[in-house]
Amino acid sequence: MPARTLTGYHVFAIFAAAFSVILAVNLTLAFMAVNTFPGLETKNSYVASQTFDADRDAQLALGWTVSADIEGTDLVLSILDDIGPVVPTIVSATLGRATHVGDDQTPAFTHNGEAFVAPVGTLLRGNWNLRLVARAADGTLFRQRIVMWIGL
Repeated sequence: MPARTLTGYHVFAIFAAAFSVILAVNLTLAFMAVNTFPGLETKNSYVASQTFDADRDAQLALGWTVSADIEGTDLVLSILDDIGPVVPTIVSATLGRATHVGDDQTPAFTHNGEAFVAPVGTLLRGNWNLRLVARAADGTLFRQRIVMWIGL
């Protein structure tokens, strides 16, 4: 069998194939990143930053401890202060993945006397976030992202 000669055409084909793979992977990752981006957290970060310290201090002054757990197919949200359970108004709550909005759901909480409970179905294994906004009796807004690890 005669030896094959590496020509300029072969070298060009090798380089073109390698860069085509790199370009295809980069375009795929960029496309997926843009399509799964949930959006802006705030329309104008400068305006939001003007009250950040005051909002944080008011929220910390509430002294709330918040936890969320999955019990069967229910999401159990516990909000406690130094005295015991707190029953604020839930302004908004979104349960979803940290990386995309495809699995997001809005739990319909009811209070059972000790904690808020909402049916959420069976959640897939992994990292889940509950993004909570609640209003205290004095009107203070409480915002927190609660990280939950399911099935790990």
